[in-house]
Amino acid sequence: MPAPEHAAAPIDVLLWGCCDMGKPRNRITLAAMKAAGIPVRSICKDLWSGVEDKSRLGGTGMLLFALRYLFAYPALVLRFLLAPRPDVILLAYPGVIDALVIGPVARLRGIPVIWDVFICAYDTVVRDRQMLDPDGFPARLLRFAERLAARNAVKLVLDTRAHARMFAELYDLPPDRLSAIFVGAEADAFSAAGAAQSSRNDADSSTRVLFYGQFIPLHGIETIIGAASLPEAAGIDWTIIGTGQEARRIRQMLDRKPVATLEWIDWCNYRDLHRHIGRADVTLGIFGQSEKAASVIPNKVFQLILSGKPVVTRDSPAMRELLTGEESGIALVPPGDPQALLAAIRRLAAEPVHTDHAAIAARFSIDALGKNWRAMFEEVLDRGAQPGLKQRISSSRKGIA
Repeated sequence: MPAPEHAAAPIDVLLWGCCDMGKPRNRITLAAMKAAGIPVRSICKDLWSGVEDKSRLGGTGMLLFALRYLFAYPALVLRFLLAPRPDVILLAYPGVIDALVIGPVARLRGIPVIWDVFICAYDTVVRDRQMLDPDGFPARLLRFAERLAARNAVKLVLDTRAHARMFAELYDLPPDRLSAIFVGAEADAFSAAGAAQSSRNDADSSTRVLFYGQFIPLHGIETIIGAASLPEAAGIDWTIIGTGQEARRIRQMLDRKPVATLEWIDWCNYRDLHRHIGRADVTLGIFGQSEKAASVIPNKVFQLILSGKPVVTRDSPAMRELLTGEESGIALVPPGDPQALLAAIRRLAAEPVHTDHAAIAARFSIDALGKNWRAMFEEVLDRGAQPGLKQRISSSRKGIA
């Protein structure tokens, strides 16, 4: 009788550091590894619980977090030294400081470090959100720290190939040091069945459009407001959910030119988002014009696709990695173009109500992501980071075959 897939799981992964388990990326990664039969031990301290937008902590908040980090790492390093030796150390988001601390220790013990970068800190804070002067000391320090952290890992993982190329170019890294694994979405919170249960009343003739997010520049919320303000937008009800860096500017736009058909909800519980998605006819991704907006596929896009709703988002190299052609129920539009956005909404709203994204969702299912993570681990170990483990993986593959 053939052995079941993943019956032999030779890779002992240690998740280490101050990861943020509030990020869906980290939760999805662990679920994917479980699906792939990869056991993960954990030596972690979650310091980010309850912090939705790290950029809004302010000076005092950042100082408190710095102190919490300072006191967390000695205990984490001691626990690592006392624990059984793992085959691989995995650093999850946000892992810059984790990589700086554990990198030298892991190197001394001959243990490869894999860092799931997920979000490039320098690109986000300095180039996309423009929160720091690129010529100022804080920005240069951040870039130096992230560059050094990247050199402490044998493999760096980002969410798309476009994002990985950008990170490699920023820090002059060889392409083979980078891997790309989609973010995906949590099926228990965002499913087509769950969205369908909350669907709209057919007697309502208006088109309901939904956007939710943290109001950061790459979202391009001003494009959504611009589309909602057009005369041709009559008959469309808009709902935007969220707050963040861009909230004041968006509020000023709406104060200057109010949109009677737009509702702004400041906050919604993560687990309640499916109710708003279910009531929408068309859902929105991102429309920013930055390099980062072109390089990433935000979590919300995966969530909306998994929910089975029509989606409009900006065309980009990143989105072209997920889509194979002109898939039904998904419209890609030029960034920063309100007219194109409105036209796409009209087109999708006129299509049949049922939208089947199953083929697309299969590309970022938990099983698919798990296979990607397993392949990436095996690639690292096959390249000689752990010669003994390489032999065990080879034996395991023969058993699976």
